[in-house]
Amino acid sequence: MWRVEEADLEALALGAGVLGAGGGGNPYYLFLTVRELLRAGRALQVMAVEELPADACVVDCFGMGAPTVSYEKPCQGEELLRALRALEHHLGRRATAVIGGEIGGGNAFSPLLLGAQAGLPVVDGDGMGRALPELQMLSFLIYGRPPAPAVLADDKGNVVLLTALRDVSWLEPLARDVTVRMGGTAEVVSCPMGREEVRATCLPGSISRARALGLAMLEARRTGTSAVEAARQAAGGVCLFIGKVVDVERRTRAGFALGRMVLEGLGQEAGSRMEIEFQNENLVARRDGVIACTVPDLICVLDSEDGEPLSTEVLRYGLRASVLGLPAPSQLTTPRALQVVGPRAFGYALDYQPLLAGFGAAQR
Repeated sequence: MWRVEEADLEALALGAGVLGAGGGGNPYYLFLTVRELLRAGRALQVMAVEELPADACVVDCFGMGAPTVSYEKPCQGEELLRALRALEHHLGRRATAVIGGEIGGGNAFSPLLLGAQAGLPVVDGDGMGRALPELQMLSFLIYGRPPAPAVLADDKGNVVLLTALRDVSWLEPLARDVTVRMGGTAEVVSCPMGREEVRATCLPGSISRARALGLAMLEARRTGTSAVEAARQAAGGVCLFIGKVVDVERRTRAGFALGRMVLEGLGQEAGSRMEIEFQNENLVARRDGVIACTVPDLICVLDSEDGEPLSTEVLRYGLRASVLGLPAPSQLTTPRALQVVGPRAFGYALDYQPLLAGFGAAQR
């Protein structure tokens, strides 16, 4: 178990931004909120999955909705805590720890915020190892946890409890409808689990991984070397493209930020183009019309100068960007998981090929 210090937060925000693969929400607002809680004296501990006690009750937490909305409608601050208390009331017991739904983007800070507010330790793990747009894509649900109970809360004080669902296919549409009615974003606490259920279904070590990734990038900035290359090396990925954003199409629909971006190559990439399609997160990258990388591998767009992650809601014409492909966690590449998070789950007539052995092999 280790204590979260203020110095950890910047590294975590940077690393989580990369692992967001364009989504998960911008970490900055929650970074500031958690930092202020630490400065006010709140203690925050991160524990390994192996440190969970036998009688643990762990709940997951995350924000839901279109990242573009959060710029106009930031959190009130206590939505997660209200959702937790409602879930605890329904369960008839207190939670003993929290775990993140996804380590990507701002959602990396959701368990830190809730842990600091509720005085609970945060499990070093999550349900995606990255960011993904839909609830059925949580590893907890892929590997057998029931989808209910789940609680959604908004900035106006509304709290909605889903007590029972026929199966996991009902969770995403019902929760998405509630989120849209709540103004496009909501905070979610769900999936109460015991120790063995967490061990069997989570992706362990994700907070430590994001922090280490961010530390490598910060060290590169300090020493004047490439933060993009530091991220690539730390995450074991490949550079797919270096160019300039020349076109962005983006729309908010049904609680998602949907669209595409086009980059024109610079330097050795001159004369080539890359097109990336996204649904909150980057899903498919094509180089000169040929597939270069697909979900569940991570397609990460970084500012070429300082390595700052460029989420889909901040893309604009003229940005000089480097596109990295990072291999997905192994838990997302099993046949069972690929039915839920592979290209075909998003409507693409493509079979998943591992980045380092398939589409991206030539880019190493």
